[in-house]
Amino acid sequence: QVQLVESGGGLAQAGGSLRLSCAASGRTLSYHNMAWFRQAPGKVREFVASISWSGGITNYADSVKGRFTISRGSAKNTLYLQMSGLKPEDSAVYYCAAPANPVGPGVAGGPTTTEYDYWGQGTQVTVSS
Repeated sequence: QVQLVESGGGLAQAGGSLRLSCAASGRTLSYHNMAWFRQAPGKVREFVASISWSGGITNYADSVKGRFTISRGSAKNTLYLQMSGLKPEDSAVYYCAAPANPVGPGVAGGPTTTEYDYWGQGTQVTVSS
């Protein structure tokens, strides 16, 4: 079983930056893609970004492209999301996610929640205008 723990959320002003981290434990995720999702109150959970285990392939939602950067630590069990140019509409609980099965090095993962089996508890990001 894998445990995912997010951290780094908080309050930021519009235009500011935050860096989210996700630490995985219980099993190595060296050969698994990983992703970030977010969920605002009253809305469905939506895809933010995903990354291959090699780190060479990334996917972003159009709403964050050019402002957010997803990356992985060298040990592959840590996931990051650097968020810049924050907007009030970025306010949400941010979740990291990973599939149960390993994938090829060129697979970053798609935008559907059903692709992912492991989820963290989430970290709140609030952006004030």
